[in-house]
Amino acid sequence: MTRSGTAPMPDVALMIEGQAGLTWERWRSVAEIAEGSGFDGLFRSDHFTNAEGPVTDSLGLWPSMTWLADNTDRVAFGSLVTPMSFRNPVHTARMARDVDDLSGGRLVLGVGAGWQEREHDTFGFDLLALAERFDRYEEGLEVITRLLRAEESVSFDGEYYELDEAQLLPRPSRPGGPDILVGGNGLNRTVPLAAEYAEEYNAVYLPVEEFERRLDRLDEELSNRDREPEEVRRSMMTRVEFGRDEVEVEAVLGEDDRDELREQGILVGTGEEIASQLRALGEAGADRVMLQWLDLDDLERLEAMGEALL
Repeated sequence: MTRSGTAPMPDVALMIEGQAGLTWERWRSVAEIAEGSGFDGLFRSDHFTNAEGPVTDSLGLWPSMTWLADNTDRVAFGSLVTPMSFRNPVHTARMARDVDDLSGGRLVLGVGAGWQEREHDTFGFDLLALAERFDRYEEGLEVITRLLRAEESVSFDGEYYELDEAQLLPRPSRPGGPDILVGGNGLNRTVPLAAEYAEEYNAVYLPVEEFERRLDRLDEELSNRDREPEEVRRSMMTRVEFGRDEVEVEAVLGEDDRDELREQGILVGTGEEIASQLRALGEAGADRVMLQWLDLDDLERLEAMGEALL
C-alpha cells in the first residue's frame, strides 16, 4: 500500500559532488544537461575536499549557485548540504536570500551539521563532538529561519550564535525566503529538526524499508508540532550506476555486485530498471530523488540517462 494510493514516479534531480573534480567547464555542462534533459533539479555538495584520497578540483558552493541562478531558467537547485560547522548561519541566510531572489525563487537551502573530519582538520574548522555539533546545528537553523521568515527584527542569545535586533533587508522576494531542506538519516535529532524547521526532509543512501521508517518518524514529529504531512516534501539522495544497455551496466559496475549495491539503496541498471527503482521510492513516499552522479568525465552517459528516464 502506497502512502498516496498510487505508484508515482518521483521528481528526478541530479546531485554532483562539488569537491570531486568539479570545474566551471564541467558545472556549465552539467547545468545544460539538467535543463535540457528534463531533470527536476540540480543539487551539489559543499565540501573543500573529499573525505579521503588525493585532493582534486573543488568549485565553491555559493559562486556556483549564483551562476546557476542567473544562467538557468527552469530547474530547482540547491545545497546538499551546506554545513553549519564552517558556514556562519547569518552569512548563509543572506546569501540564500540573494541567490533565491536572483533565480526567481528556485533555491532549496539544504543545511547540515557537518561530518567530514578531513576538511575541518585541514582548514582549521572545529567540527565538535557529535552532541555539541547538533546543538550548534539546531541554533543555526533557528538563526537562519528567524532571519528569513520574521518581518520584525530578531534577537537570539544562544551558546554558539547571538543576534541583537538583527534584520535582513531587503526582505526575501519569496515570502519566508527559500525552502529549507534538512538532510540526514538520524532518527533522534535530524528527523525532529526537519519537522521543526524544514520544508523538505532528505534522507541519504537508504533502502526502501529504511526510508519508509524515517518518513513514519517524520509524520509523528510533524503531528507533535501540529504540522500537516504535506507541509514537508520528502526526498532521498542516492548514488546511481546507469548503463545504456546491460553490457555498459556491467562495465560501469566492474567488480561491484548490483544486488549488494541495491541493498544499500543505490540505484543500478538500465533506464527501465532505474525507473522501476524510482517508482518503488515513489510508492514509499518520495516526492523527489536526487541521483548522485560521480563520473564527471562521462557526461554523455549522464545525458543518456536523462533521455532514458525523462
